[in-house]
Amino acid sequence: MKFSQSAVYTLTHRVRLLLLLSLLMTLAIPGVPQTQNLPPPKNPDTGPQTNSDEGAGPAIRDRTKRADDDSNPVETLKVNVDVVNLLFNVKDKTGHLIPNLDKNEFDVSEDGKPQNIKYFKAESNLPLTIGILLDTSFSQDRVLPIEKEVGAQFLQQMLRKEDEAFLISFDVNVDLLQDYTNSPRDIRRGMDSAKINGGGVVGGIPGIGQGPVPIGTPKGTLLYDAVYLATHDKLRNEVGRKAIILLTDGEDQGSQLKLQDALEAAQKADTILYTLLISDRGVAMGTGEGLMKKLCEETGGRVINVGNNQQKLQKAFDQISEELRSQYSIGYTPTNPKHDGTYRKVDVRTKEGYKVQARKGYYAAAS
Repeated sequence: MKFSQSAVYTLTHRVRLLLLLSLLMTLAIPGVPQTQNLPPPKNPDTGPQTNSDEGAGPAIRDRTKRADDDSNPVETLKVNVDVVNLLFNVKDKTGHLIPNLDKNEFDVSEDGKPQNIKYFKAESNLPLTIGILLDTSFSQDRVLPIEKEVGAQFLQQMLRKEDEAFLISFDVNVDLLQDYTNSPRDIRRGMDSAKINGGGVVGGIPGIGQGPVPIGTPKGTLLYDAVYLATHDKLRNEVGRKAIILLTDGEDQGSQLKLQDALEAAQKADTILYTLLISDRGVAMGTGEGLMKKLCEETGGRVINVGNNQQKLQKAFDQISEELRSQYSIGYTPTNPKHDGTYRKVDVRTKEGYKVQARKGYYAAAS
């Protein structure tokens, strides 16, 4: 069968039109894109950040996680028991520790009412968990190197195989530099990673980089937030003996939480707080000493002022080590059986009138 030239041309033209129409219809149909334009992360990790979300609480930035870390979180079993446990030291008038006292040497009261001591022991072998909190704000610029060196030596000498430590730095952020470990290498690596960070703002004079007057609360030393996060988030579910050692000038600037919030979190976590007041006096005046005394003494710890002297810092760490290894443990069932979440004042005394370094109270379990 033969076609004329004009018929072939007409047929070819129609085929081209059909192909063109088919292509246009394909383009006109909306399809599902293979890629999506995702919004950028809310808080990309591009350097120092402050807690700028007004509705959000303080949080630890975990600097220990690796990109390939897909480990699952460990679930913790919480158990409420009706026994109050107290760990404490006993000292004479000169401040020397007194060992080898027996149960009959002590009296315990709760809210002014005598309590019957059920358990008693001189404790030095219970597992110990220690958190070191390093102030890395501008006021620590000249003393941070000795803090890192002496702090690492302390942990390496202090920790046994059943003990653990973690390291947090605080400035305009609260950063977890090293999670639970008793590895000297991990401890040294965590200490070495601590850096001074003021967030790019040094306070300054109104009108220079800040406008006519400063606006809002400057954020430079999140001390209270750091104590809260270390005790509430890290230590609350741990068992055994627990202690936090703060290396700071005691000045908080910009925390979302207050001193009382930090203290309450430490009390609920049964954690002893120590503060080593350290700073270069040409930078910070150390006016936070009184507040640090309240924070520490309420939990059974204390404040040691070391100025900017490395030998004093080493001696202070030695004193803390001795105290943590020379504790008494008392347990009693409170005469007030209510699980109402209230704060109960506790007083431990010796019949000889020795000084007892113990926490001042605890929060009852809430039913």
